[in-house]
Amino acid sequence: MKGVLLVNLGSPDSTDPKDVKKYLDEFLMDPRVIDVPRWARILLVRGIILNTRPKKSAEAYQKIWWDEGSPLIVISERLQKKIQERTTIPVALAMRYGSMTLKKGLQELVDKGVNEVLVIPLYPQFAMATTETIDVAVEELQKNHFPELQITSLPSFYHKPEYIEVLSKSIFEKLEGLDYEHLLFSYHGVPERHIRKSDITNSHCKIDENCCKTSSAAHQFCYRHQCYKTTELVAEKLNLKKGTYSISFQSRLGFDPWLQPYTDRTIERMGKAGVKKMVVVTPAFVSDCLETLEEIAMEGKEIFREVGGETFTTIPCLNDRDDWADVLTSWIDAWRIVDIKKAIA
Repeated sequence: MKGVLLVNLGSPDSTDPKDVKKYLDEFLMDPRVIDVPRWARILLVRGIILNTRPKKSAEAYQKIWWDEGSPLIVISERLQKKIQERTTIPVALAMRYGSMTLKKGLQELVDKGVNEVLVIPLYPQFAMATTETIDVAVEELQKNHFPELQITSLPSFYHKPEYIEVLSKSIFEKLEGLDYEHLLFSYHGVPERHIRKSDITNSHCKIDENCCKTSSAAHQFCYRHQCYKTTELVAEKLNLKKGTYSISFQSRLGFDPWLQPYTDRTIERMGKAGVKKMVVVTPAFVSDCLETLEEIAMEGKEIFREVGGETFTTIPCLNDRDDWADVLTSWIDAWRIVDIKKAIA
């Protein structure tokens, strides 16, 4: 029997600094998140970051925490429920980090008689720190704990017409009738070295003006290209005029170069340049989380206001929209009948 495992990032069990510290340790010690030698990662994470950051991160989580718990978890559970109502095969939910482990999710499916699993990383674009770490962790679990399971992973869907249609519709609904001057597509940030490491040609990715626009096999795993392509397709769908939208990248850590331009500096620069009404959308995520709810919606708004901006609007992620649940279900049912490559080809 076939079954599905939806996978999102995860959250700490609570906003208590101890729980946040435990969560951050698991997250930041992942070699595909901070890809330095283990000794250096231990020194950086456990010697420096975890001695200072948990309290600050706990305060950030407290700002966005819902009565039901973590927004990311609650939203993901709602999406899971909607998909389960739409398909005949079991649908489980897991998180890459935290208590809702991948192992628990796979075991839940096995207990229901599932022997073939479609893993759906809930990230439109491929990245080492998102899709790849899920795929590698699932492969390890299969080898050590579930050798009888057949596992397939949903490829990145950043350019799939059904996804672009739903994403564009969600943006249009927010922009319709709204007086704004600039739409910022803000994507999660990654170190530039992650882009080069993911280059299967070992030569294409220069992180310049042209490489993401020049056709290459490297684009299959190039996060930067996939972010630009998502934006391009949405802009075409919504007939956005050049100059009224742009791309930036949020969340950076350490001193190595990360993808630019940075979101916080872009917001500040535009406010200083006289932009009074800005809208921000975050298409690297399908579920609202700490990064979208606090870093963008709260911190971004504060930065914009401080430099003279007036109206700062954030567009929610797809979350548990009915049309988004419909799209995921259509891919699942196509895989149930045939296979995933044909399902979203």
